[in-house]
Amino acid sequence: MQPIVTIHPHIVSGEPCFQGTRVPVKILFDYFKASMTTEDFLLDFPSVSKMQIAALLEELNGHAQATATRISA
Repeated sequence: MQPIVTIHPHIVSGEPCFQGTRVPVKILFDYFKASMTTEDFLLDFPSVSKMQIAALLEELNGHAQATATRISA
């Protein structure tokens, strides 16, 4: 499986970006904070795929659940 996010010091100053793009992951969360949708993001950043967004959110959800389990234990 390919990584969802890459970090390279020479691409967008080392910001975590969607694999194969120059689109920082932070922008997706900025859209969500502004009550914009995934579709809005995809229209503005067509180099990112819906599958990349879904995979990122799934991975983050898994991390959140693992953290919650450790905290409650």
